Amino acid sequence: MSYALITGASSGMGRCYAHELAKRGYDIIAVSNREQELQSVGEELKTQYGVAVATITMDLADKDAAKELYDNCTTEGYDIEILICNAGMLLFSTLANTSPERLHTIIDLHCTTTTLLCRYLGEAMKRRGRGRILIMSSSTAWLPYPTVSHYSATKAYLKSFAFSLWYELHRYGVSVTAVFPGAVDTPFYKLSDKARRLFRCLGIMLSAEQVARRGVRAMMRGERRLTPGLFTKLVVGICAILPARVLDIVLRIGPIRRLLERV
Repeated sequence: MSYALITGASSGMGRCYAHELAKRGYDIIAVSNREQELQSVGEELKTQYGVAVATITMDLADKDAAKELYDNCTTEGYDIEILICNAGMLLFSTLANTSPERLHTIIDLHCTTTTLLCRYLGEAMKRRGRGRILIMSSSTAWLPYPTVSHYSATKAYLKSFAFSLWYELHRYGVSVTAVFPGAVDTPFYKLSDKARRLFRCLGIMLSAEQVARRGVRAMMRGERRLTPGLFTKLVVGICAILPARVLDIVLRIGPIRRLLERV
């Protein structure tokens, strides 16, 4: 059976993607920098679905991470049919208050490693004439987003990259799907259980399981893009037509201005 490789598979959406693909019978290569959680996910998948699972612990923000991961998979003889580029980090802070080291990490993790993984594995898929790539972007890729300017810029890069890569690969039997979720109920957000339940009921926040299920479905259909959730679609649509001056006025409101000055 062919393998599905999932980055950031130890928790959140990555873990849910691993479950969704294991349900479909794919053997799994789960990659993360959290060894204990990764081993736990591996045992879950083996027990629940009876699939083979390879766990690889590594820091995907390292400069050579993509090449090391690709070489590892090649040495082991893994036939990778699906690549899920999910690993990510969210840091709320203005650019001036973010350390250069943190900026390097988020840019390398989101942009450099994803691009190179698609380069190495996309070439192999192209040669075989089959394969599927899913790239996790974000609704922030479509919006100006103060306090996560660095995060949203990397997601805008992934949006452009995924759309362009689709044109390069789809004629060779390789699909590329970009997913643009809004708020997802993962450990990224430090919220109370009550707030999480409220936001999910209102549709402001989706569960990781919902996003992964819809993402896999879109990927299997060969869709180029997916924006899961009606609320997210509405926000992206409204912000796309609002003049920049409107957001600038909102950001000048006293409590919002003071909040921005603290982060």
